[in-house]
Amino acid sequence: MTLRKPGLRKPTMADVARHAGVSLKTVSRVVNQEPHVSAAVRQKVQASIAALGFRRNEAAARLARGAAMLTIGLVIENISNEFYSRLAKAVESAAAEHDALVVFGSYEERPDRERMLVESMYARGVDSLIIVPSAGDHSWLAGGPRTVFLDRVPAGLEEADVVLLDDLTGGRMATEHLLARGHRRIALVSDDVRLSSVHDRATGYRQALGGRVDESLVVHGVFDPWLVAQEVARLLDGEDPPTAFFATNNRAAIGILHALRERPERPAFVGFDDFALAEVFNPGVTVVRYDTARLARTAVDLLLAPPGRPRRVRVPVELVARGSGEIAPAA
Repeated sequence: MTLRKPGLRKPTMADVARHAGVSLKTVSRVVNQEPHVSAAVRQKVQASIAALGFRRNEAAARLARGAAMLTIGLVIENISNEFYSRLAKAVESAAAEHDALVVFGSYEERPDRERMLVESMYARGVDSLIIVPSAGDHSWLAGGPRTVFLDRVPAGLEEADVVLLDDLTGGRMATEHLLARGHRRIALVSDDVRLSSVHDRATGYRQALGGRVDESLVVHGVFDPWLVAQEVARLLDGEDPPTAFFATNNRAAIGILHALRERPERPAFVGFDDFALAEVFNPGVTVVRYDTARLARTAVDLLLAPPGRPRRVRVPVELVARGSGEIAPAA
């Protein structure tokens, strides 16, 4: 991937033409997928585009055709959640590179409100959408506005462009990290398993444990950190409590921190999603993290790319050890 240094101007089609040794019109034809360009010349221009890091300015192209400024609608679960606020900022930054505007709304895991937001945006002239889908059915969006789904696979839509995290690997990575520290009773704390991201992270957990999953240590359907704290306390008060936890999102990790604040036990735990104060706690919170800017940029680029066969892109994750995931089981 070609990266531009901050402060340098964006490469233009004229730069691409000079680099490839072709006319500006030829570059325009390749960028706009017009005919009458040989395969060899097209490949040469595309190589120059990649080398220079050229990005087509969709907004300028629209204005040249007499269309209005490009507007992207971002539909997310809850802007108050740190993951979504970071995501919204990253989408806005990626869209700004195309001189596009972003409007957004939160549906708070209510499929009816999600549909209302989408229909309202579309009625007000929003050109295309990036949606973090709820657990509800999305077949009503078939044939609708240009849409890229982010972080979750939409239920009821088999043919859709989707940008996902590598959730399966992340769940397996977190659990294997705890197993390597000697833990065998590892609890899973997550929200709605109908969401593909939650399902895949839980599947990674199960894969790492093989046939040794104790279902009494598996908690699904808790969204609020306060409810997570109650579930963690219930598990720790049991006859054979877990020695470690895997939290499938930042809210679950925060709930675990709340639960442990007044308790003598110090179980290990790994969270999925980084958050602002994860390094401040003692010990710091070990997390599976990812590049939010890359996640957003991939979604925006896919949204503005010429339509084609439905694509599914996965963004890699990494484990960051800060202390909480490295605590050994109590003797």
